[in-house]
Amino acid sequence: MTTLTCISPIDGSVFATRETLSVDDARAAIAETRAAQADWAARPLQERTRLVMAGVEAVGAMNDEIVPELAHMMGRPVRYGGEFGGFNERASYMAEIAQEGLADVEIANDGDFHRYIKRVPHGVVFVVAPWNYPYMTAINTVAPALIAGNAVVLKHATQTLLVGERMARAFHAAGVPEAVFRNVFLDHDTTSTLISEGLFDFVNFTGSVGGGQAMERAAAGTFTGMGLELGGKDPGYAMEDADLDAAVAGLIDAAMFNSGQCCCGIERIYVHESLFDAFVAKAVEIVKGYKLGDPLDAETTLGPMANARFAREVRAQISEAIAAGATAHIDTFPQDDGGTYLTPQILTGVTHDMRVMRDESFGPVVGIMPVRDDAEAIELMNDSPFGLTASIWTRDEARAAKVGDAIETGTVFMNRADYLDPALCWTGCKSTGRGGALSVIGYHNLTRPKSYHLKKATT
Repeated sequence: MTTLTCISPIDGSVFATRETLSVDDARAAIAETRAAQADWAARPLQERTRLVMAGVEAVGAMNDEIVPELAHMMGRPVRYGGEFGGFNERASYMAEIAQEGLADVEIANDGDFHRYIKRVPHGVVFVVAPWNYPYMTAINTVAPALIAGNAVVLKHATQTLLVGERMARAFHAAGVPEAVFRNVFLDHDTTSTLISEGLFDFVNFTGSVGGGQAMERAAAGTFTGMGLELGGKDPGYAMEDADLDAAVAGLIDAAMFNSGQCCCGIERIYVHESLFDAFVAKAVEIVKGYKLGDPLDAETTLGPMANARFAREVRAQISEAIAAGATAHIDTFPQDDGGTYLTPQILTGVTHDMRVMRDESFGPVVGIMPVRDDAEAIELMNDSPFGLTASIWTRDEARAAKVGDAIETGTVFMNRADYLDPALCWTGCKSTGRGGALSVIGYHNLTRPKSYHLKKATT
């Protein structure tokens, strides 16, 4: 066994510890879950949906405890109220479309044959959730997987060690059987072993590119389905006809919210040269107004990064960029302690030779570059190994759609950023990963097609 330890970014203290399961104990737990799945799948869809939504409601009832707990574990300021709004919105939408998403595809029912395609659950779905939005990212898969008739094994990141426990407690209290929705604590080696043995029928992982590669290596030869949302370097582009104030406010918030620790946060911005100077001036003014500090303080607008290791990477990218000729526009905040509390930064004079414009930063820093036209913006936006979202700011919808068609990305936003619409498929391309969550397509990925070709008896 291994001890998992959550170190609070607030003060470096140990906030929580949990012991991991041994390989044998994990195998036994998964066997119990597999044995319980068939009975769960046999329940009516309406009953499964009702129980899942009761579990969601029970999580909401814990929100007053959850919000400060998240601040302690990963540093998000309490002023933002936690994640229940998005958590509930996503689960509720998937519940609303369950009948449609899981409906049989009727081909024909004539005098001789009845032919149709059913959507049947994979069986046991393994959800490996990240720390940055631990409730919302988990529910993306947990809710539709359970509603579709799968059993779920949930593993959360060590940084948000207590989230899975809370979710399981809430869902069990609401009536979802304990074996059907199981929270587990596992180390990396045990996780890889379980996947390599084919003990899961589908794996959903949100995390680093390296983590996704490890999952695929472990699953090699097992034919286990994978849904992977990995790294990102999401671009924003403000065209010359953009509403300047709205573009600056939207893109800078998307770059800095949650201390830049957002899967679809904006990490690089391209601005038409006619707006560039005004855009940068307004962006700097916004960022200088942030209050960096203790996330438990209601006045704090920017909390610490979740881990000192993450902050070191951001500082390294900024230092390298400045050494290579970039200009930093934000003076060091007095609260910057050289550790998890990190000054948000805006950089100009950046190029794609710099890691800050190429590698995932996942912190409160953004580089801003001027561009001549759409062609140059498209070339730069596509000059990345990642493709999760792209944000375009313009008054011309047709132009935005045309530029969007040329961008290698999973989602195209116009005049907004850093938002997940549960009616749309959440997906990525290139090194960001594969698969798709939420929407009707999310149900298709959490089930498999099963065809029926029934010849009617002749009299």
